[in-house]
Amino acid sequence: MSNLTLRLITGSVFVVVLVSAIWFSVWTMAVLFLVIAVLGLLEFYRLAEKANAQPLRIYGTMLGAMIVAGAFMLRRNFITEATFVIIPAFFLIFFIELYRKKQNPFTNIGWSILGLVYIALPAAMLMIAFVPKMDHNIGWFGDTWESHYNWKPVLALFVLIWVSDSMAYVCGRLFGRNKLWERISPKKTWEGFIGGTIFCIGTGFAFGHWMMDDGSTMKYEIMWSLIALTTAVTGMLGDLVESLFKRSIDVKDSGTLLPGHGGILDRFDALFLSVPFTLTVFWLCEAFLA
Repeated sequence: MSNLTLRLITGSVFVVVLVSAIWFSVWTMAVLFLVIAVLGLLEFYRLAEKANAQPLRIYGTMLGAMIVAGAFMLRRNFITEATFVIIPAFFLIFFIELYRKKQNPFTNIGWSILGLVYIALPAAMLMIAFVPKMDHNIGWFGDTWESHYNWKPVLALFVLIWVSDSMAYVCGRLFGRNKLWERISPKKTWEGFIGGTIFCIGTGFAFGHWMMDDGSTMKYEIMWSLIALTTAVTGMLGDLVESLFKRSIDVKDSGTLLPGHGGILDRFDALFLSVPFTLTVFWLCEAFLA
């Protein structure tokens, strides 16, 4: 089987699974983000070990899962219970390192915390943004609660990243002349970035029109155009950051989980670092364009 065929098969299955999980229900969406966070953390800590660090791989991954699950619980109004567990568990990293007797303890602690900030917190932010707020009067599996879940903006964020990345590649191949950041990613060009950004903004405008609840206002079109612009810029930077990580430890792919595509970090690098910015724009637009 050729590498192109393998990439097409893996990519098709990947898209079907991801889109189905987002569309089907709030539960499958939550499980999707939890799985992405866990696999991403395991992959990140393996990269850290290649950089001669010894992070708390198992504990850090478990804590990351707790943070993402805690964000889900937050939407269930269990804020006190979730906080009482997660905050002490986070600071326990420092005490655990006391007993490990490993070299470079500060480096180990730093890598352990960095994985949580880089991967678990963006996944938790997605939970907070898109898991519907639940009243105490509605049961865990109530149809009323699930009916408040809106899968459209969740899917839109992923599509915007795909469009930006894909069209940046196409435009770069067709028109690329000027290197964007040659030290880190020699193949990326300014022409590719600008082309990807234009297509991303156009897709965001189309998504906004699709989500409009009032034909007399351009609220959603403006909102999603701004979100698209933010996604294109921060997604590109997120891609470069992951390339910087890999170059620093001399590896081509972050993992082998997705044949022909590398690992989880290779597929979601743009998402992890764009989420804090795109969701901030999302919330600001909701507040000021309401």
